[in-house]
Amino acid sequence: MKTIFSSPSDAEDAYYDAIDEGDLEKMMSVWANSEDVACLLPMRPMVYGRRAIQETWTQLLTPEYRVDISVNHLRWIEQGNVAIHLLEEVVTPVDSNQSQPPIYASNVYCRNGAGWQLLLHLNSPAPPPMPAGVLPPLPGS
Repeated sequence: MKTIFSSPSDAEDAYYDAIDEGDLEKMMSVWANSEDVACLLPMRPMVYGRRAIQETWTQLLTPEYRVDISVNHLRWIEQGNVAIHLLEEVVTPVDSNQSQPPIYASNVYCRNGAGWQLLLHLNSPAPPPMPAGVLPPLPGS
């Protein structure tokens, strides 16, 4: 039976719970039943479609890849049947106390007859820290 998420936040919580629990079935319950879904994870090629996403997560939700992810919500944009969540993820391998540099993530959800579902998950490494007193360049300069 497919889980129906009543909000984008419920779907997002299930996504990160699936990672914490190493639960492939829970992971796949979050994704929309569409071949238009896409997932880009660090150091991996972008994958499209449920089958490719399931193959990717089958590899990653194994004990040797277990990680703890803490999430900092940066911004939520919700308009009608679409929600975009911008986050910062801090990933720590379970067998280590060394957290990695933060990763920025974007999760895009859609609402349909099956509730809220994930359409797109994108990750990008955070830029390196700027030296003290140096401001980043303005766009277009």
